Amino acid sequence: MSDVMAPLATVTALPAQGMITIRGNLKDAGFIAAVKSASGLDVPAQRQIVTQKELALAWMSPDELLLLCGYEDAPALTNAMTEAFGDQFAMAVVVSDARAVFDLEGPKVRDVLGKLAPVDMAPGSFGHGEIRRTRLAQVAAAFWLTCDDSARLVCFRSVAQYAEDLLKTSAKPGTEVGYF
Repeated sequence: MSDVMAPLATVTALPAQGMITIRGNLKDAGFIAAVKSASGLDVPAQRQIVTQKELALAWMSPDELLLLCGYEDAPALTNAMTEAFGDQFAMAVVVSDARAVFDLEGPKVRDVLGKLAPVDMAPGSFGHGEIRRTRLAQVAAAFWLTCDDSARLVCFRSVAQYAEDLLKTSAKPGTEVGYF
């Protein structure tokens, strides 16, 4: 009987996820209050993600956040956010259908991502509550750890099949590089 090697991580494409891009001055007290009022979440610090129940709010750039929610909830949350902004120079736009989401689970999830993204995945360098907006090989992606042995990744839907194939190739048994 031959030994069966397990993958470094399993890769699962998730159903449609509600996502709202929020743009504005992340340091402005009015903007911060509007985001908190509409979402119930605090604006995260640079390269951080905050979660509460079914919602997550991720820092994406110095003037951009990404709110993750239920797919059906995105339009109402966008309207609430827009109303909370009032006359501020800010916007909220539903981008749910433009993105794909993957879950990665397994003991070597850091290795899988570390082979594909220019991010230091060492436990002391990348931890829970952190998000990286980077590239995955040649495509744009963002990812964060959901626990020690799982991560969630978001990319454009137009490159979802490529990203899934890339992740699955990186997770194949026998491809360990011994990072961690």
